[in-house]
Amino acid sequence: MFSEIAPRYDLLNRLLSFGQDQAWRRRAVELALEKGPRRVLDLATGTGDLALALKRARPEAEVVGADFAPAMLALARRKAERLGLEVAFLEADALALPFPDGSFQAITVAFGFRNFADYEKALWEMHRVLSPGGRAVILEFPPPPGGAFGLLYRAYFKGLLPLLGGLVSGSFRAYRYLPASVERFPAPLALEEMMRRAGFQARHERLTLGVAAIHVGDKPGQ
Repeated sequence: MFSEIAPRYDLLNRLLSFGQDQAWRRRAVELALEKGPRRVLDLATGTGDLALALKRARPEAEVVGADFAPAMLALARRKAERLGLEVAFLEADALALPFPDGSFQAITVAFGFRNFADYEKALWEMHRVLSPGGRAVILEFPPPPGGAFGLLYRAYFKGLLPLLGGLVSGSFRAYRYLPASVERFPAPLALEEMMRRAGFQARHERLTLGVAAIHVGDKPGQ
């Protein structure tokens, strides 16, 4: 499904979020790089937007982007070449990462965590490959907020968004999946508790009236 929508993925991210996805990623980059990591892993990297933003913001760091969709990775590699940025993009399973313990000082995931088959296992793997004192940053769509804005947002998210996404991408299935996966995703406090159980010191912040949320997990240590 993700390979099907790869050619229109970036365009639809901008269109369907009204450009807000770029601001959300900038905040994720800021938090991920706060401690000056030397090696950064971007999971569910997709077409590489966040991995490339991390490299632009911290050129001296080694940045690795990992994903399970080869078509997305091919686009990410072309973007990196076009931008002249050295980022390694590789195919990998977030539930069984091919890296030794403590390999990275920062790990990021933007809008891909909810697609993992086992959230708890993914968090344990992220914790494992982080070095002591490292930081995980998860940018994700929580379930729609309450109140009047939440009703309006839910109407857009479940009605107009799947229609527009399907028309532009050619895959109505993928953009019906998006709101369904968000509805099933844990609320911010529930995900925060999962991160604590995996060994993180966790906190979160809501963005754009709760449309998106960033979770920050620090691994105790140096």
